[in-house]
Amino acid sequence: KIFMIKIIKYFFQSVIIYLFFIIIKIIGLNLSRKLFSFLFNKIGPLIKSQIIINENLSKFIGSYSEDKKNNIKIEMWSNYGKTFVEYLFLNKFRKNNSHIKIKGEYILDKIVERNKPVIFVSCHFANFELMSMELTKKNINLATIYRPLNNFFLNPFMEHVRKTYVCRNQIKKGISGVKQAISYVQKNFSIALMIDQRVSEGRKLPFFDYPALTTTLPSQLAIKYQLDVVPIYIKRDSNNNFEMEVYEPIKSTNNDNTEINKLNLTLKLNKIAEQMISKNPGQWIWTHNRWK
Repeated sequence: KIFMIKIIKYFFQSVIIYLFFIIIKIIGLNLSRKLFSFLFNKIGPLIKSQIIINENLSKFIGSYSEDKKNNIKIEMWSNYGKTFVEYLFLNKFRKNNSHIKIKGEYILDKIVERNKPVIFVSCHFANFELMSMELTKKNINLATIYRPLNNFFLNPFMEHVRKTYVCRNQIKKGISGVKQAISYVQKNFSIALMIDQRVSEGRKLPFFDYPALTTTLPSQLAIKYQLDVVPIYIKRDSNNNFEMEVYEPIKSTNNDNTEINKLNLTLKLNKIAEQMISKNPGQWIWTHNRWK
């Protein structure tokens, strides 16, 4: 019975979303961004738990600034709406570079020149799909780890879009995904993943001073195979163009005390993620139950 309710719910959700996709295709990118930025600000708070969002924001800025929280929420829903629209225009982003500036492009050029895999890490900022897309456009051999959508009516569409326009090599998050990631590294592929989502197999480590289940996969791969870790930050500007900032690679060394090394590297990446979020908190997704 519960499964049937879920099927019905997912079916109606997918019908609404596919109808939205038709509207987006008809009215185009710029108008759709404005419309869905407005709609997500109206509909989002009715669908997603405001309790989780408010609790997350309280961990970030405390309880003293309701105005600041509200401004972050407005910007977050607006960015959600724009990113939703942009999935239908990823082919356009794939074909040109006018929508994005890359800061630290020379680092990517060196990675291509060295022809040795690295681990790219980022968080769910702005349009986060652009990280893997831009890396593959730079001719970096890449496999990217993703979390499938719960809605099985929508997930095939999303997987098709990602494989066609973002990165051909998609790895499903989870234990089997770890094995796949290792096999890609052994075939000289770099790995890209988001480090800001809660993972059940992760370790509870401080994130904005509160314990949060954190993936240790980047540090495991980096230390085992002596790979650099390259953080990437993406932001959206007021004209809906993007800047992708490539950070200096974090070198990893493989010595006897690997568990402490893994822990220290993971803690360092959490700190980098905190700094990135603090730059533009309205462009991060606060709806995830990060500290569950």
